[in-house]
Amino acid sequence: MDYSSSPAGRVTRRQMLRLASWGALAGSASGWIENLAAKAATDPRRRKACILLWMSGGPSQIDTFDPKPGHENGGPFKPISTSVPGMQIGEHLPRLAREANELAIIRGMSTKEGDHSRATYVLRTGYLPQGSVRYPALGSLISKELEDDSAELPGFVSVAPYRAISPGAFGSGFLGPRYAPLVVGERSYGAGKAGSRAFHVDDLELPPDVPRDRADDRLKLLQSFARDFRETRPGVSPESHNDAYTRAVRMMRSPAAKAFELDEEPAALRDAYGRNPFGQGCLLARRLVERGVPFVEVTLSSVDGRNSLGWDTHAQNFDAVKGLCGVLDAGWSTLISDLRSRGRLDDTLIVWMGEFGRTPKINESAGRDHFPNAWSTVLSGGKIHGGRVIGDTGADGMEVRDRPVAVPDLLATIVKALGLDPMTQNTAEDGRPIRLVDPKAKPIAELLG
Repeated sequence: MDYSSSPAGRVTRRQMLRLASWGALAGSASGWIENLAAKAATDPRRRKACILLWMSGGPSQIDTFDPKPGHENGGPFKPISTSVPGMQIGEHLPRLAREANELAIIRGMSTKEGDHSRATYVLRTGYLPQGSVRYPALGSLISKELEDDSAELPGFVSVAPYRAISPGAFGSGFLGPRYAPLVVGERSYGAGKAGSRAFHVDDLELPPDVPRDRADDRLKLLQSFARDFRETRPGVSPESHNDAYTRAVRMMRSPAAKAFELDEEPAALRDAYGRNPFGQGCLLARRLVERGVPFVEVTLSSVDGRNSLGWDTHAQNFDAVKGLCGVLDAGWSTLISDLRSRGRLDDTLIVWMGEFGRTPKINESAGRDHFPNAWSTVLSGGKIHGGRVIGDTGADGMEVRDRPVAVPDLLATIVKALGLDPMTQNTAEDGRPIRLVDPKAKPIAELLG
């Protein structure tokens, strides 16, 4: 709809502020509309998607995907066999063990950042937080490359993130608000469960006292003001502001917002995912990618209703990890099988990672501390060659003894698996050219087709 025609009616300052609030919403979203998503689904580039399962706090690799049986560092948990001969994982991930053919376990991750804030920034952007450059999160980078400019779906949706520890790692950086995430579900952890409106997007409906025709008139007037402003003050900021308002209106009027209404799904499927913010977030991610959203991230922060660094298990590691694994196992394994049943698994790359691992040695509080030296990430789906392990940390887990993988290597692998060139270039605010991934990165060739 064109909102630039002559205005009608009178708009009060209060009403203008209300309209502005809609624009603020869209500044971190995109627009929505299902028929355009269906059209975009025929584009091979558009069909590719990435779901990031972000483990806030840094998960213990030894208690999940790199068990150490027979060594004191292994702790009380036992390894279990998987559907892949010779591959073992932690005992509290039995459903994922049955999906091991889809899992590529990277046990040779090694970084130098043991601080939550810096490590989170590095894993999510690929770069150290330094200087004046605000690096974009991986979701912003990928959505910029894969999003259909004509689509009215968001390019990047972040489900229940815990952003307090490193806010810059969750934003669009120098790419600007056009590629910032639509954040939903941050309040869902407050109740410790995901109800029917846990991922509701606020402010999509008109106020009850404003009929559609009056809202149209107000928007026409607003667009008229905005057009005049842009003509006298050309630049990126006014254009971004106008784009935000336009996409906000599309989102308000689109039936595609029903993607957030999880009650449309069978109760048994919702149960399989797990009736908790992470499990229902995984279900939402599936609903979004099948509507054309190229990047969705779902954070697992806790199992007890707190949005926090749940995997930061300095004390009572084993009780915490057992509970977290129960949530993770149900949500992730069901996501894999659900995508497969819908023919979308080959087009959807699932990435499991946190900011670092945990110490192999168990501390005096029955906990594990920060450990960036040798830890694990996992890739699944997306035509990644699953059923294999990359890297070896030896019997004690203290160091990478074979096939070390740096963060840029991991990110380059993700980018290439999505059909993108890691050397694609963007431009920072200061005019500096920035690649999607550090030019020195070496993708993990064994995992790519």
